[in-house]
Amino acid sequence: MATRTPPAWLRTGIYWFFGFTFTMGAITKFYSGETFFGPAYSEKFAEWGFDPNMRFVAGAIELVCAILLVVPRKQTRFLGASMLVLLLTGAVTTHIIDEAPVGEEVSAPLHLVAMMIIALVNWPADWRELLPGRAPASPSVGSSVVRSGS
Repeated sequence: MATRTPPAWLRTGIYWFFGFTFTMGAITKFYSGETFFGPAYSEKFAEWGFDPNMRFVAGAIELVCAILLVVPRKQTRFLGASMLVLLLTGAVTTHIIDEAPVGEEVSAPLHLVAMMIIALVNWPADWRELLPGRAPASPSVGSSVVRSGS
């Protein structure tokens, strides 16, 4: 039974879409004034009980992950999506505890689920693929060779 995969242009478009959305999220965290998402993130982070400067850390992580999502390698996309899963888990928890507006209550969990799917789709066959300059282990030479009898 053959599995159907979406065309390459659609997959690339999805990665670029999420790369763009997380880049916009990072930019708004670096911006000091009011954003199109509402009040400044320095105020939001303080309301949530975090140091207002933590917005720079969250924004930097989002920006790095956005770049990793658009690099056309499974390993980098896996790392970017995995890091965003961790960041978004904190965001979802914060929005649940803080009783955020509906837009934030829905957006963060949807992005979390999307990043989980992207991480699973790009899951490496061998963990060594994630190390720089390392190739996945090849099967041993004699394991798959069928010997003819004599």
